[in-house]
Amino acid sequence: MEKILIIDDEASICSSLEFALEDGYDVYSTTDPANGVEQIKQQPFDLCLLDLRIGDVDGIELLEEIKKVQADVVVIMITAYGTISSSVEAVQKGAYSYLTKPINIDELYAVIDKALEFKRLNDQVEYLKGQLERKYRYEGIVGQSPKMESVFRLIEKVKDVDTSVLIVGESGTGKELVARSIHFSGKRSGEHFEVVNCAAIPEHLLESELFGYEKGAFTGATGKKEGKFELANHGTIFLDEIGDMPLALQVKLLRVLQRKEVTPLGSTKTLKLDVRVIAATNKDLKKAVEKGEFREDLYFRLNVIEIGLPPLRERKEDIEYLIQYFIKEFNESLGKEIKGVSAEAKECLLDYEYPGNIRELGNTIEAAIVISDGPYIEVGDLPAVMRKDKQPRKPPEDVSIDSFVGLTTKEVEKQLILATLEYNNGHRRNTAEMLGISERNLREKLKLYQGQEEQ
Repeated sequence: MEKILIIDDEASICSSLEFALEDGYDVYSTTDPANGVEQIKQQPFDLCLLDLRIGDVDGIELLEEIKKVQADVVVIMITAYGTISSSVEAVQKGAYSYLTKPINIDELYAVIDKALEFKRLNDQVEYLKGQLERKYRYEGIVGQSPKMESVFRLIEKVKDVDTSVLIVGESGTGKELVARSIHFSGKRSGEHFEVVNCAAIPEHLLESELFGYEKGAFTGATGKKEGKFELANHGTIFLDEIGDMPLALQVKLLRVLQRKEVTPLGSTKTLKLDVRVIAATNKDLKKAVEKGEFREDLYFRLNVIEIGLPPLRERKEDIEYLIQYFIKEFNESLGKEIKGVSAEAKECLLDYEYPGNIRELGNTIEAAIVISDGPYIEVGDLPAVMRKDKQPRKPPEDVSIDSFVGLTTKEVEKQLILATLEYNNGHRRNTAEMLGISERNLREKLKLYQGQEEQ
């Protein structure tokens, strides 16, 4: 139910408008402008009926303040006949329309209907715009290896059917990208794609996140909240890390999937669902079922079609394509012009096993682009764990033990740290790794030693 806020300094007008609208909307009213703004800060409203003059407060100034708090709220100004010119000014500054006193109830209903329809259409445009941007950002799952070709074929087969899909693979293999590709290339692409990370949301909040709740359903429920299933109706819901869902909630999820309906917390009304369900996990759900950690009936409900994503170490022929993809992406976002990687750096990148999979490779390329001073990513721009023996770690040839004779341990440490930092061209992470200390420890010592030099 859409929320309407009435702000007018005449209590009788607030009461009469609230009475006229309460059957069709969730209506709030106040005669205090500051309280009205505070209410909007506490919960979003769909529409606000705002008096042009509230005591000494200018309604246009209040309109601007309200828009700063919630830009998408639709505001209808209420004005006396003598101030229509000011109402036009309000429209120019963001109000949807205006009504003149005394208010005609039929006209009020008509204007509110049009205003809310305008908001719904605008919200849909903004949503689709955002999802379209996401689509183009994620549509290319990079890979030409035989294993990835199999994944692409499966995506093509399942994109236009409503069968549940379970995507399995190690962390960082791109499970959400596959889920997005299924949704945005299929028949539901014009509808919502909602993501729920079952591992990231605390257990006591996950149920309300999935199913929503009514006002007063529990302490702190100051308003109605639509759950992810309701938001995803006619579209797709992606249940990421489904293996981490608590057993008690698995029972409720299974009931929703079986009945194809959801009941928000604190409500007696059920909502019929038409939702495509895609789940993902990095766990072995078969073993979890055997251990009693995951319900067998839910497993079979979700795992109608399984898409297995190979770890990056099993599709190394795709690494070069991924490197090129990430260089292009991060050049754009970081404002850099890296042309590629040197032969030695490429050898390091191809030899590495990538326990963090594609996510680790992407993070590596991003960090290397930030660090790199030249047109190409060099070995020294890569993490030490990738460099192995490719990066020589010899001290400068002119250093000998005689140069430290007669110095205290602290003085030797100072010279060693500063010389190693210079050797690594100021790169603190490489310096810390070379010295065998933490970056935090290095930072503290540099603060001490560099401070001494400045004195």
